[in-house]
Amino acid sequence: MAGRRSISIIINGRLNRISAGFSGFTPIAILILSGSDIPDRPQVLREFRNGASARRTLPNQRLIARALRCDRARSALMSRFTGILAAFVVLLAAAPASAEDKSITVFAAASMKNALDDIDAAYTARTGVKITVSYAASSALAKQIEQGAPADVFVSADTDWMDYATAKKNISEPTRVNLLGNSIVLIAPKDSKIDNVNIAAGFDLAKLAGDGKIATGDVKSVPVGKYAKAALEKLGAWTAAEPKFAMAESVRAALTLVARGEAVLGIVYSTDAKVEPGVKIVGTFPADSHPAIVYPVAATTTAKPETSDYLAFLRSTAAKTILEKYGFKFLVSPTT
Repeated sequence: MAGRRSISIIINGRLNRISAGFSGFTPIAILILSGSDIPDRPQVLREFRNGASARRTLPNQRLIARALRCDRARSALMSRFTGILAAFVVLLAAAPASAEDKSITVFAAASMKNALDDIDAAYTARTGVKITVSYAASSALAKQIEQGAPADVFVSADTDWMDYATAKKNISEPTRVNLLGNSIVLIAPKDSKIDNVNIAAGFDLAKLAGDGKIATGDVKSVPVGKYAKAALEKLGAWTAAEPKFAMAESVRAALTLVARGEAVLGIVYSTDAKVEPGVKIVGTFPADSHPAIVYPVAATTTAKPETSDYLAFLRSTAAKTILEKYGFKFLVSPTT
């Protein structure tokens, strides 16, 4: 952790302490410098001031010369000491960071927020490694990584955007795993009169919405919107309903529109609907009406070494318990 650190120096028996700010190491050092072989200037001058005694044992000129030599010797010693200290500080600065200073940056689909926040808290408590997460639509995150954003881990809400990042050489392919599954549901504000909608071929979403709006993610890029459009096209409801759609930048933005009553209906993941008290689920889309909803996770090509341990934790029994509590389907065999 960053903070003040001190270096102790003993010169001729006197303890001197230098305090400075360093981060990433905990230096403990004592430098002992002996000046026993260097004439003591005050002692020489005392001899000079003693008068006759000094004159009998050492001529004035010799005393002065000896004092000057003393000054030069001490100056040389301090110069040498300064060089040693500078080299010592450089070595300390190059020391590896402590565990508390380690961190991992995760770019994750917006729908992962509640579950991943809990997982990250558990991981930090266990390892001391800090996890910083940026939540957004998978499309936006993949583009940010492409542009050089410093992410160690990418969690996408569909395989398309993970494929995109992989094609751009931003993903470490050996680390990629399809971790989770989800479903999409039709939601309405909690006080809506709409309830128990049978979502099947021929259902009329446009009529159900009336004069209101239907919120979901942008159907051109945001995964939940793409799933929604695919399902409605297969069920024959897209053409009539398309003009009523309010396209949001992420699934959580669409969820908020419905919770505030700004949209009468919305299509979101079931896991999102479960964490928002302002909405209710009024219908579930058949699993075969859209491509399988899969969340792949992988390390980026610039990931820190400690990322591998974090990815392993995402596959652990502890992570599985948290993810399933929020309604995600765990697609891999958990590790201990």
